[in-house]
Amino acid sequence: MHALDWIVIALYFTILLGVAWWVILKSKNTADDYFLAGRHLGWFIVGASIFASNIGSEHLVGLAGAGATSGVAMAHYELHAWCVLVLGWVFVPFYARSKVFTTPEFLEKRFSASSRWLLSLISLVAYVLTKMAVGIFAGGVVFSTLLPELSWKIGGFELDSFWIGSILVVLATGAYTILGGLRTVAYTEAIQTFIFIFGSAAVTWFGLKAVGGWGELRSICGSDMFNLWKPLVPAGVQGTWSPVEVVEAGKVVKQAWYFNDNFPWLGMLFCAPIVGLWYWCTDQYIVQRALGAPNETQARRGAIFAGMLKLLPVFIFIVPGMIAFALAATGKSEFLRQHMFENGQVSNEKAQAAFPLLVQAILPPGVRGLVVAGLLAALMSSLAGAFNASSTLFTIDFYGKLRPRASQHELVWMGRIATAVLVLIALVWIPVVRGQQGLYIYLQGVQSYLAPPIFAVFFLGVFMKRLNAAGCLSALVVGFLLGAFRLAVDTPVLLKPQWFPGYEPGSFLWIINKTFFQYYSLVIFLVSALVMIGVSYATPAPDPERLRGLTYATVSERERLESRLSYDWRDIAGTALVLGVILAGYLYFNG
Repeated sequence: MHALDWIVIALYFTILLGVAWWVILKSKNTADDYFLAGRHLGWFIVGASIFASNIGSEHLVGLAGAGATSGVAMAHYELHAWCVLVLGWVFVPFYARSKVFTTPEFLEKRFSASSRWLLSLISLVAYVLTKMAVGIFAGGVVFSTLLPELSWKIGGFELDSFWIGSILVVLATGAYTILGGLRTVAYTEAIQTFIFIFGSAAVTWFGLKAVGGWGELRSICGSDMFNLWKPLVPAGVQGTWSPVEVVEAGKVVKQAWYFNDNFPWLGMLFCAPIVGLWYWCTDQYIVQRALGAPNETQARRGAIFAGMLKLLPVFIFIVPGMIAFALAATGKSEFLRQHMFENGQVSNEKAQAAFPLLVQAILPPGVRGLVVAGLLAALMSSLAGAFNASSTLFTIDFYGKLRPRASQHELVWMGRIATAVLVLIALVWIPVVRGQQGLYIYLQGVQSYLAPPIFAVFFLGVFMKRLNAAGCLSALVVGFLLGAFRLAVDTPVLLKPQWFPGYEPGSFLWIINKTFFQYYSLVIFLVSALVMIGVSYATPAPDPERLRGLTYATVSERERLESRLSYDWRDIAGTALVLGVILAGYLYFNG
């Protein structure tokens, strides 16, 4: 790192903290302001904040790493930007009319308080175990790659660059989140969005220049890495059904775990949209920004803007990963080859650092500092979103229900205390995260086991008025138990403790573990949906008065007219543009 890089990074933190302090001074001491920014967020801030919350470790570490090992296959998930449009056109009207603070609160209005509590509890646990954990992991990876010599001794304990990076990201993010709530998070995320977009675009620009241009990149990587549709032609039934194993001397030396090596076409076709629609339309982590908009118009336009931004990671994260592979494979960068290859082939584990390695290898001083600031911006925005969403769920859905007479001031302070506790939990997570090299891959599968029952109850709930509280609660319980069972089966296989000998080939647990996580996720959804419909029709129908305005069949003519007047040709044109770019992407990346 050059002195100029440090100056740029210091300037980034100065601007960020300056904006955060300005927003904090404007904040009001009310729950509505702290948790939903007073419902005054405009479409630009909503869209940028949604996108910034989404961009986190899975992009900085996983997405670029997947680009280096698997090419554009992971672009499937980025091209699911259409899921954000579903938030704007399908769910925003319901959320806006109900004036809820959280998505579990909407579930209570539609079904029951029990459903709300269960969903809030599962979401809180999931945020701590996944979003915070992988955010910390990515922060440590970035710092240990770019600043390997950084260390700090405290008594007899030495903090290396991984520790310093993780602690810095957690504390800095926690500070402004605790003080300012969603308003501060949203405004800082809007700034961070354009910092990491510009910085990551610079990596793509300098990377293409180093590799010899787009045509040379395609030539080096080959049609296979530029093919989104390769999974549509699997190598027989085995390639479609279970993870591929490479066996040498009678021993399995490689297995296709989760996103890194294999993308079954059935999973991408059916399961990926379930996870995407859950995440973009019902997850508090994302939806809270739309809830902070003053009306349907601003919330919908924010979602459309977020959909446009969501298309960028293909070119600012996946393509840089492919560039890193190309530079290493051709020997144009001996530095990248040494750090990414083993025995003449790219290493899946080492490729996780492809993006920061590329930054270190090709960028000039000053630009490198800007990109590092962008990396920090992405990590901090992701963590801030997790802190804020978790704090809101705990305060509104638990504390507020237990103490219904709590003052606005008390709720705000409880939100701050909850965030501070989450920061401490995140700090405690650091040695756990660092100790398990496979943890990142494992955690990416967690959302595929949590998403199906939530997706089922929200989507079926607004489209089928006959479904009731008993059906909703049954679906959530059964779905979550199925997901927890798969996690329990997978955990010892991935972490490889000494006491675990492995599952007997052909046994029930062996089959469960070998089944693609996407297929298992699809089974959870189908079972949850059947349970919800079956239990609902076996029990009394819900009270029609309770459903007023909460399902499509019970929306009044006045409410329909208000929704119709909330959009115009600009919203339709923006939606068409996003869908057109998605279609173009699928047509172009065909090998």
